[in-house]
Amino acid sequence: MGSLKPTTGANEDGFFSTRMDALVNWGRKNSLWPMPLGLSCCGIELMAMIGPKFDISRFGAEAARFSPRQCDLMIVAGTLTWKMATAARMVYDQMPEPKWVIAMGVCSSTGGMYDSYAVVQGVDSILPVDIYVPGCPPRPDAVIDAILKLQKKIERESPMNTLFHGADASDERGTGSMERAPNAAVLESGGDLHPHDPRARTTPRS
Repeated sequence: MGSLKPTTGANEDGFFSTRMDALVNWGRKNSLWPMPLGLSCCGIELMAMIGPKFDISRFGAEAARFSPRQCDLMIVAGTLTWKMATAARMVYDQMPEPKWVIAMGVCSSTGGMYDSYAVVQGVDSILPVDIYVPGCPPRPDAVIDAILKLQKKIERESPMNTLFHGADASDERGTGSMERAPNAAVLESGGDLHPHDPRARTTPRS
């Protein structure tokens, strides 16, 4: 039962005692509803993770919903372009609180091999990320490991403190690169060369 502790004593009726935070977090971590944002080849591995071979239902996270208003876990799987970034942020904004994000694969985590003005260099540029999963693409069991780590993170949250004491919400803006997308996302070089020109990488920044 995890955080739930059986009571000891003369009472044989059978009940559990626990803290409210532990009970809420126990329910949340064992009932994650993913919002699969499959953008490229990582989406295939994401499908395999939900399938019977890896069976993510063992961890209570198999209820994938394609309506953001029914989800609390966004899995960004694949290459996020600036053309798609607005839609991805809109999906995130439509998800109810509390919500979490997993960046699946190097493309969603850092842009991967696509060092291009058209590709978002990390989904954390536009929204907060809880867990990063390396790999190109990562295996389904690597994403399952990320979900287990997310469950550990949820266990440490304090929902009652947020509810009753108005704790400050986390900053959900990301790094702010969305405001500079797409061409101004990379700083200009000192020689006024294109940022992806090899000569610009050795020229001091202005």
